[in-house]
Amino acid sequence: MTSTAQDRVRRLERLRAVRDRIDREHARPLDVEALARGASMSAGHLSREFRRAYGESPYSYLMTRRVERAMMLLRLGGMSVTDVCFAVGFSSLGTFSTRFTELVGCSPSVYRATAARATEGLPACVAQRVSRPVRNREAPAAGTS
Repeated sequence: MTSTAQDRVRRLERLRAVRDRIDREHARPLDVEALARGASMSAGHLSREFRRAYGESPYSYLMTRRVERAMMLLRLGGMSVTDVCFAVGFSSLGTFSTRFTELVGCSPSVYRATAARATEGLPACVAQRVSRPVRNREAPAAGTS
């Protein structure tokens, strides 16, 4: 393997470690600076490289992971929207509701009221796949197709 290819593999390994850390620690307070320090990169360099490798920024990926987990908890029921907000790592109910609505297309309370019916009878792995949020503000506005 050439030196350039080895460098690329090492870079991708570090980016994968960052993505794995986000997946594991999404409920903890994480920011791009802390993720970058863990990968021995500057925050700007991490953001550029992560976007190049995965198509979105580390922050966007973290928010999507949190919303995905929130969707699952809301489908299960038994927790208030506020409890879900803090359980998945958001520190503000307003930020949680805004980001959730951007990705899912409806508010967390509306999702909780309708999601259980929409995925009723589906295995959990299928329910998670079909209800996966759309990234980067691509969810249709309520009432449109």
